[in-house]
Amino acid sequence: MTNVSIAVVGPGAIGGTVAAWLSHSPSVGAVTLCARTPLDRLEVVAPDGRLIQASPRVVTDPAQIAAPVDWVLVATKAYDVAAASAWLKPLLGPETRVAVLQNGVEHVERFSPFLDADRIVPVIVDIPAERDAPGRIRHRRNGTITAPAGPAGEAFCALFVDEALVASTTEDFTTAAWTKLSLNCVGAVNALTRLPAGVVREEGVEDLMRAMVRECVLVGRAVGAKLGDEVPDWVVERTRASAPDSVNSLLGDRLAGRPMEWDARNGVIARLGEQHGIAAPLNAMAATLLSVVE
Repeated sequence: MTNVSIAVVGPGAIGGTVAAWLSHSPSVGAVTLCARTPLDRLEVVAPDGRLIQASPRVVTDPAQIAAPVDWVLVATKAYDVAAASAWLKPLLGPETRVAVLQNGVEHVERFSPFLDADRIVPVIVDIPAERDAPGRIRHRRNGTITAPAGPAGEAFCALFVDEALVASTTEDFTTAAWTKLSLNCVGAVNALTRLPAGVVREEGVEDLMRAMVRECVLVGRAVGAKLGDEVPDWVVERTRASAPDSVNSLLGDRLAGRPMEWDARNGVIARLGEQHGIAAPLNAMAATLLSVVE
């Protein structure tokens, strides 16, 4: 399918990066950005140093939507579902799919109150990108995008052609989502200390991160994820391999005084753990403290 029309709701670091790359995809005909405030253009510094520029149509009010699109990509924060849903009615046609590019493991549950679940394509995004200013983004290294196997997931992944964003499907989306959550949950350490990735090298931090991930692994297994005992060490190794000055989105939001995704990253582990009789005190504490400082 060519000349696919796309609307990206939430042009932050992830939404802006994805929109910029899709604007150069040969299968995409038009990209619309649904934003709170106007943007003149998108500029993304790619991992190889290239400057990727795009000038998609930008709308700041759902009333400005003239026609439905083929795909809606929701890249808002997980807590911002109600605001994102306001864009859906004018964007949805009979065949429109909604790809949810958010953190956590409750992509479908968040949007099911607003549209049929069979229209929703949950997407796991691993794109290390930071927004320096509205529309100005640093894409630090090549990223991955993962959707469930099936026609909808495959059609979504076919939109991406550049090696900077490798899109693929998986037969076991539950495991993939909980693997990403295992990586995301330790971001609370950065947000609570107000320190970037290099904090992992401080005394005791590696052990704390491993313990948080172990809680995530146990809860994930209870809901069907196939997570091995090696996951805590893998998360620490990934964190140590990051640029010491890199800022994850949770820390970036706290430094900027914005709301934080503490529930989607840590609270969900404690909530689902309680349902399955699994204690997750470290993630519960992280969620509680971040909710207070927010």
